[in-house]
Amino acid sequence: MNVIDLFAGCGGLSLGFEMAGFNIPLAIEKDEWASDTYKCNNKKTKVITSDIKEIVDLDSLLGRGMVIDGIIGGPPCQGFSLSGNRDKNDPRNSLFMEFVRFVKFYKPKFFVMENVNGILSMKTKANKLVKDIILEEYDKAGYNVKICKLNAAEYGVPQARLRVAFIGIRKDIPYIDEEVAPKPFLFGDEQITIRDAIMDLPQIEAGEGEEEYNYPQEPMNEYQRWARNGSDKIRNHVAMRHTKRLVERFAQIKYGQSVADVAREYQQRQRGDAGKISGKVYSQNNMRPYPDKPSPTIPASFQSNFVHPYLNRNYTAREGARLQSFPDSFVFLGKRTTMSWEKNLSQYQQIGNAVPPLLAKAIAENMKKYLKKNA
Repeated sequence: MNVIDLFAGCGGLSLGFEMAGFNIPLAIEKDEWASDTYKCNNKKTKVITSDIKEIVDLDSLLGRGMVIDGIIGGPPCQGFSLSGNRDKNDPRNSLFMEFVRFVKFYKPKFFVMENVNGILSMKTKANKLVKDIILEEYDKAGYNVKICKLNAAEYGVPQARLRVAFIGIRKDIPYIDEEVAPKPFLFGDEQITIRDAIMDLPQIEAGEGEEEYNYPQEPMNEYQRWARNGSDKIRNHVAMRHTKRLVERFAQIKYGQSVADVAREYQQRQRGDAGKISGKVYSQNNMRPYPDKPSPTIPASFQSNFVHPYLNRNYTAREGARLQSFPDSFVFLGKRTTMSWEKNLSQYQQIGNAVPPLLAKAIAENMKKYLKKNA
């Protein structure tokens, strides 16, 4: 079955659907570096690097006669206003409607629209729930929709990441509500922990790392064996450079604590005057997670959100990728990190923005099963 990926990012959703046996003939992603990563890992997919609003002629995107069975993607529904005094919290004024435009044109059997958990409580200026407007638009487009609240840790991902998936079934296909959402599965009997996910990777210190490594040891568990499948090297595993002062600060942070918990003498200094404490403390920065639990959510800013459970440095891109359930064969392009004024998405941002591939695979396999039974 053929699936189009919109707002594709580096390709987490696509990878999960490919794992489940779907074909991805087309992907659209605006960011150049994320698009480069997608192309590098999906040689058979036509990737359009463009603002989706500027893609007008949908007839010319794919070969004549190609049937599109599904459309997947995560349009940003929050904080985007097209113009003037429109309500930016109304999805009808956002990129969400571009997703709807593609659904109306291709009329796929199903769609999967992923978003943050907060969208369920979000309201417009008129005090109407955003999710209700989304359901109304898809109803008009000819789809029954189930809202699925999913925790990635229940689908083999070593991360407690809560996400929402709007899963739509075209109205000419029987709609069986209880069969639309994917059923949880695990590697073995328990959720995957941070230790399970990353501790076979080279234990490098701050500032260390090579572009490629050989594996230093045999895999220690099923998840590590899965992550290594199809890969002969470790890539994207270079540790960020930290000052001696920052490494000393990290050393004071215990499990469950962050930079906000260190003693005054280790706190951040004022820029230009190292003798004075800056006073700026962000409790969500540089938290040391418990190694025997799934990771907290890996956001786009995870380069500074976490300290490694055992080492006094931030995560490498590969460690973040493992926690997102990207296999080691998946290579990330673009700069590792960027400054605030740089417009493209760094490797860390690409990883943090992605849908965990194993979560996407669970959605895809269930959809395949659903359509085989009901379509």
